[in-house]
Amino acid sequence: MTPPTPRLFIIRHGAHNIIDIDIPLTVRGEEQIKSKAHILVGEGKPIDPQNLCVALVSPRQRAHRTFHLLFEHLPKVPDHIIDESVREWDYGKYEGLPQWDIWRDGCPGGESAQEMRDRVDCVIAKVREYHRQYFEEGKGTRDVLIIAHGHFNRVLISRWIKFELALGTRFNVEPGGVSVLSYNHSSLDEPALNALNLYADLK
Repeated sequence: MTPPTPRLFIIRHGAHNIIDIDIPLTVRGEEQIKSKAHILVGEGKPIDPQNLCVALVSPRQRAHRTFHLLFEHLPKVPDHIIDESVREWDYGKYEGLPQWDIWRDGCPGGESAQEMRDRVDCVIAKVREYHRQYFEEGKGTRDVLIIAHGHFNRVLISRWIKFELALGTRFNVEPGGVSVLSYNHSSLDEPALNALNLYADLK
């Protein structure tokens, strides 16, 4: 019998005040996550710890706090990996500034668009290997979870469905929103976007 199709859940941290300086969630950001934790995470819920093969969490404190808020109502917080490869785009000289064409110019003193694409592609390759082992060899479990950031998640969605990085500008990834990436026709050769901004505060 064919196992359930593997999935990648990507969650953007809750609201904060400045682009990428490593600051905590705001009170509103904490409430965004707490309000959805009980309906999103738990046995039989969309994110069931029993189905989690691995959880990758950005080292930025707002992402790490988001992870713990999601799981703190459970008897045990799942194991997770603090992974630099899922950190936010390195904004370099633009860190803290509101606007520039990151999709075209990248970030002087930080990561170019090509460097960001390469990093995200490596993350995708890692996730797909977890999925392959589960789907083809019966190793591990179905789901991967990534807790990360706005630009990172937008690039990840674009690259997952085999589009250029710049398509990410067409996806709005809201604070606290959940996106689901998986595959069509139970084929690992057909990556697909299943959902975008589930449980987000769309105001």
